[in-house]
Amino acid sequence: CTAVCPISNVRNGYSPRKLVTLTVNRSDDYVLQEAGLWSCLTCRMCQDICPSDVDYVELTKLLRGEAKKAGEEGKCSHGGVLQSIMKIMTAPDLKQDRMGWISSDLKISNDSEYLYFVGCLPYFDTFFSDIKANSLDIARSTLRILNLSGIEPQVMPNERCCGHDLLWTGDFENFKRLAQHNVNEIKETGAKKIITSCPECMMTLKVDYPDLLGKVDYEVIHISEFLAERLPQMKIKGLEKKVTFQDPCRLGRFMNIYEAPRKVMKSIKGVEFREMKRSGAKAICCGTAGWINCDAYSKKIQTERLKEAKSTGSEILVTACPKCQIHFKCAQSCTEKEKEKKKEEITIDIIDLTTLLALAIGGE
Repeated sequence: CTAVCPISNVRNGYSPRKLVTLTVNRSDDYVLQEAGLWSCLTCRMCQDICPSDVDYVELTKLLRGEAKKAGEEGKCSHGGVLQSIMKIMTAPDLKQDRMGWISSDLKISNDSEYLYFVGCLPYFDTFFSDIKANSLDIARSTLRILNLSGIEPQVMPNERCCGHDLLWTGDFENFKRLAQHNVNEIKETGAKKIITSCPECMMTLKVDYPDLLGKVDYEVIHISEFLAERLPQMKIKGLEKKVTFQDPCRLGRFMNIYEAPRKVMKSIKGVEFREMKRSGAKAICCGTAGWINCDAYSKKIQTERLKEAKSTGSEILVTACPKCQIHFKCAQSCTEKEKEKKKEEITIDIIDLTTLLALAIGGE
């Protein structure tokens, strides 16, 4: 487990095995105050290779819940603003204005069986404008592609954050509030098929909500799965680009979706797909999870991953997770302020899978 752990490879003294041993041998107070509890990326690499079948990510999640009760927590990134936004969204009477990104050329419906769960893209787009995250490009591209596929999905004006980060940082109480709110809103729409462009939203709605609230009356798929099935019916003009792909942890190791995004990229005429050495189940995490503990170790993981992407000779690093894109762009932005040489090593365009396909369809 230690050999494959991204954190262990850049930080001496950190080991998944160490936390398991401490949990077994030391007092609860000691374990819950262990700083390493918050360093884990919950990327599941250790768990997938563990010969003893230790459910390490579930152990980490549960321990964080107990630590939260005891007043312990990880160091929040960005001053804790994102955590505050998530908690604010638990307010039952909250009024939001989150539909302004839908331009007149994009079509939505009030009674479609499809629902596009947008997630926190409107908030990310604003909060990370300094690094040009352009998160709403993902939402617009997703909606444009769905329209071209003959689908005018519903979009919920009162949708809230899915709660993924609260769940994985031990705030179970607020996660439950968000889960119950979103499930109630989904029921009101009558939609039976939910499409997400965020793997974390997908896993939360598909796995964590039913675990918490019982059986739900909807199906959840990631946009890459939808596209892989609809490609034969779509008119794709093409795009002359060399691309590589970052497998998101939640989409890959957690949900076992590896081929769908690759099928989409390989279907685009003119696109040359180049695999990174560590890909699929062995892909390295983007280095930060849950908006906590984004530090020098995270930046080292991100920098090494960007170097690996660039070493393929690709012009574009394609992501299928908004947070992967934000974290890699952040690493590029930070590096630009430091060493010019390092900047050159990790300079590569980063765009979402939906954006890539939208460009190909538009022939731009």
